[in-house]
Amino acid sequence: MRVEPSGVEFDVGPAESVAEAAWRQDVTWPTKCYGQAECMVCFVKVVDGELSTVPPDDDELHAMRTKMPRRLRTPLTRLACRLRVTGDGVVLEKKGVN
Repeated sequence: MRVEPSGVEFDVGPAESVAEAAWRQDVTWPTKCYGQAECMVCFVKVVDGELSTVPPDDDELHAMRTKMPRRLRTPLTRLACRLRVTGDGVVLEKKGVN
């Protein structure tokens, strides 16, 4: 998996979220709630490889709908603390990752 614009690449295990995988591999991922789907700081845009991600569940959708500003919500916006990857070719956009 790759994160732009930094170009950082790391592996995401089958049972972990993108944010968890980043933290496990000492990649800096912006957050305030550390995986609780409360702060919305970890949100990303899926740029490529959407079919290699697990669709958002009701909890993720509810968190974004009730806590994220409408202007930031798009069909390709996801929470990294909830986003799971199932295959290769996933590219995310997130500033502040290094």
